[in-house]
Amino acid sequence: MSEQHTIEEFLDGLASQSPTPGGGSVAALMGALGAALVSMVCNLTRGKEKYANAEIEMTAVLTLAEATRADAMQLLTADIAVFEQVMGAYGLPRESDGDKNVRRVAIQSALKAATEVPLACARCCARVIDLSERAASAGNLNVISDAGVAVMAAFAGLKSAALNVYTNVRLITDAEFARQASHEIDALVVDAETKAPRIYALVKSKL
Repeated sequence: MSEQHTIEEFLDGLASQSPTPGGGSVAALMGALGAALVSMVCNLTRGKEKYANAEIEMTAVLTLAEATRADAMQLLTADIAVFEQVMGAYGLPRESDGDKNVRRVAIQSALKAATEVPLACARCCARVIDLSERAASAGNLNVISDAGVAVMAAFAGLKSAALNVYTNVRLITDAEFARQASHEIDALVVDAETKAPRIYALVKSKL
């Protein structure tokens, strides 16, 4: 199967009546796309005499970007799995009090998993934002705009993942878990909203 055909299949799945893949998978994909663009900037900078002073930095950024891209792609499929876990929990029997208790516990467990995945996705996107700044600061000027696209993709992915965290925490009865998840995602969003425009401006200044 060609890469292009795989992309088309994913988009067809998004456009279909099936609830998966959905926005959570798209958020992870945006993070992966941003990481891949950072890697591209690094690969087109390394080995060039003009950018010899950036060789060590670009090699380090490349290693981190590729690890983050792999993490994001795993989260793409994990998002589908946790959504199905949630739906399965809501579909459990609720005839007896025992059934209702089992169902309630299963739902809460599934909702926590469905919160942890987009939270992990937001962390990945935050790493991409930081890596895009390093790529924009030292990377090959011929592809510096791609560092800008990387930060915007990761920014969109992070804020998209945040929506899924906010959706789930309001249904979680474990107040401490919900509080910690909300606090972390709020901090990630605020940090990204500060960094992304600054990095975008840095890239634009080098065009």
